[in-house]
Amino acid sequence: MSGDGANGGGIGGAADGGPRDESGTTRDAAGTGDGADAGAGAGKDAPTGAGTGASTGAGAEVGMDAGIAARLQKLFEGHRLTPTQRRIAHCMVRQAADAPFLSSVELAELAGVSQPSVTRFAVALGFDGYPALRRHLREVAPADKPGDTGSLNEYQQAVQAEIDNLRHLAAALADPSPVIEAGRLFAASRPLPVLGLRAATAQAAGFSYFARKVHPDVRLLDEGGTMLTDRIDAAVRAGASALLCFALPRHPREVVDALEYARTAGLTVVTVADSAFAPVAHHTDLLLPAPVGTGLAFDTACAPMLLGRVLLEAMCDALPDAQARLEEFDARAAARGLFVE
Repeated sequence: MSGDGANGGGIGGAADGGPRDESGTTRDAAGTGDGADAGAGAGKDAPTGAGTGASTGAGAEVGMDAGIAARLQKLFEGHRLTPTQRRIAHCMVRQAADAPFLSSVELAELAGVSQPSVTRFAVALGFDGYPALRRHLREVAPADKPGDTGSLNEYQQAVQAEIDNLRHLAAALADPSPVIEAGRLFAASRPLPVLGLRAATAQAAGFSYFARKVHPDVRLLDEGGTMLTDRIDAAVRAGASALLCFALPRHPREVVDALEYARTAGLTVVTVADSAFAPVAHHTDLLLPAPVGTGLAFDTACAPMLLGRVLLEAMCDALPDAQARLEEFDARAAARGLFVE
C-alpha cells in the first residue's frame, strides 16, 4: 500500500488507540519523569539519538535485545548514510535480535531495497562486504537466535511485534535525562506548539488534549499548507521557545520543511520519531525514537503514543502548578457532571 500509515515494504505509518478521559485524575507533585532513547540537546547541527540501554526492570530478554540495538546504533553513528542506507540501518535496529543471522538477501527483502544496496551499506560502514559485517555482529551478539514465532497467526505476530517495540522503549527509558530535558523545555515554552501531520496527527492531538489540562497555552499544528509557517511564526511572536513534533511514516515533506523553518525561527525542536534515522533527524535538536509496528496493512504506533504520555509526565513534573490545575479541572468536571463515573 502507498497511503498514509500503510506498510509498503519499508517504514510505515501509525495509528493511535486514542486517549482515555481523565475523570478523577490527580497526581503526586513529587513524581519523577521518565526518559527515552536520545541524548540531551546537542546543538542545532547534530540531532541526538543515542542507542538504547539495558533495562533495569524489563527482564533479561529485553536487556539482551536492547543491548544489540545499542551496539547497532553505535556502529551506525558517525557515518554519512544515504537514504537507502538509513533505511537498511533502521531495519537492522528494528530487527536487532535477528540482524546477526540475516543473509544479505533476507535483509534486503526486509528493508525493501536491493541486495547490492546491502553490500554497499556494509562497505560504507568500513567492512569488506556484508559477510564481514555479519561476522562482526555475531561476535558481539548473544549466541542463541531468538525463538521462532511461526506458530502464531498474522494477527498474533503483529501484537507480539508491538509488545517487542514496547519492551525496547522500556529499555530505552532506563536513562531518564532526555525526556526530563524535553519536559523542562515544554514547561518553559509559552505557548507550546505541537506538530503532527497525516499519520502522526493522532499522537499530536492526544498529547495536546492532555497537555492543555496543565499547560496554559498549547497550540496543535495538525494541518499543513501555507498556513503552517504562519502558525509557527505566530507561536514565536507569542513567546514560544520549543516545539514538539510527532513524525511518523510515511514522512510528509511538509514536516521536514516545517521543522527546518521552526529551527530557523529560533525554536528548539523535540521530535518523537519512529527511528533515529528518520528524515526529520537532521532538523531536530532532541530526537526521541519510538518504533512503529509494520506487521499489518496499516502500521501501529503504541510505542510513540506511550512515549507521548511519558513526555506529558515529564512536563507535569516541570510545571509547579500542574497538580493545582488538575485538581481545579476535577472540581469543575464534578460540578458539571461531566463524566458518568
